[in-house]
Amino acid sequence: MDALARAQAPPAQEPTPIIAMRGIVKRFGAVQALKGVDLDLYPGEVLGLVGDNSAGKSTLMKILTGAYRADAGTIYFEGRPVAIHSPLDSRRLGIEMIYQNFALCGNLDVASNVFLGRWPAARLLVDRRRMEQEAAKVIERMKFAFPSLRTPVETLSGGRQQAVAIARALAFDPKVLIMDEPTANLSPNASQRLLELVRDLRGQGVSIIIISHRMQEIFDVGDRISVLRQGEMVGTLSIADATEDDVLNLIVAGRRSRQEGGPARD
Repeated sequence: MDALARAQAPPAQEPTPIIAMRGIVKRFGAVQALKGVDLDLYPGEVLGLVGDNSAGKSTLMKILTGAYRADAGTIYFEGRPVAIHSPLDSRRLGIEMIYQNFALCGNLDVASNVFLGRWPAARLLVDRRRMEQEAAKVIERMKFAFPSLRTPVETLSGGRQQAVAIARALAFDPKVLIMDEPTANLSPNASQRLLELVRDLRGQGVSIIIISHRMQEIFDVGDRISVLRQGEMVGTLSIADATEDDVLNLIVAGRRSRQEGGPARD
């Protein structure tokens, strides 16, 4: 490209966030849990969401997944405003959340949990063969293996139960996956396998939000990290340009360093 062509070329456009939350407010009686929160998630990005236990992380994600309704604010999905009033609304958009307690039925086997509540049917009966075939495809996508898809979930280790919960979310072919403290109940080896899976899913184009208190894990797999403090978004940093101390200062003091007087943005 010559100098004239370069001069006439339009500026590169910012990618459109797959999720954009603007001015999100949530009150519980006299308590204002979220105070006009903005959050962006980009296609194929891993975003860490951190803050102390009363920061509003879970409340914000429950609004995104339809468990709560915001009192004010707008959610945009792929650039258009959307109304998320129920978990079904969220699921139809392609948003799935994996909760810290996994929310599995321990007495059912792996395949049944992957398709919990929507078992494929043939002549009004559960099509067991099809269910196992579809579950196997999802688990293969995760590069994970189970001795048998008919193993009761309650007999599995924490790491394998986490894998079942992830498989259930992936069975909906989500565009956005939210993980709430995904390694809290896992061994170090299982935690590493989970982080490898996060990298694989990002490579497949899934956008991921990770809520975690384990900062090092977010720095290992994340692209950016957003910090909530007392219901306000006080900073969003690029992992490449941030340190754990920067994030801790935002969590504790609401600014990136002691010398700064305001919130940080990337």
